[in-house]
Amino acid sequence: MERLHAVVKGRVQGVGFRYFVLESATELDLTGWVRNRWDESVEVVAEGEKQNLEQLLKALERGPRSAWVSGVDVEWEAATQEFPSFNVRMSY
Repeated sequence: MERLHAVVKGRVQGVGFRYFVLESATELDLTGWVRNRWDESVEVVAEGEKQNLEQLLKALERGPRSAWVSGVDVEWEAATQEFPSFNVRMSY
């Protein structure tokens, strides 16, 4: 189990990006959360098997059709297993 902490930049708010991430993470059996940030980026924290996290990262780099991703800042961390599921959090 590992943790992926990513900040996705580009045209990623107002285009269904959070729900794209929610659907992708759920399909990959990951836990964690996604939220919009004040700087117009999207933040993702996901935990699970490394190969599933790598697939999520590829999805983040692509985004939904209406998005345009200019970059993804990534940090790999040890999983804490603190999340029971994957959900959308309030923006900050």
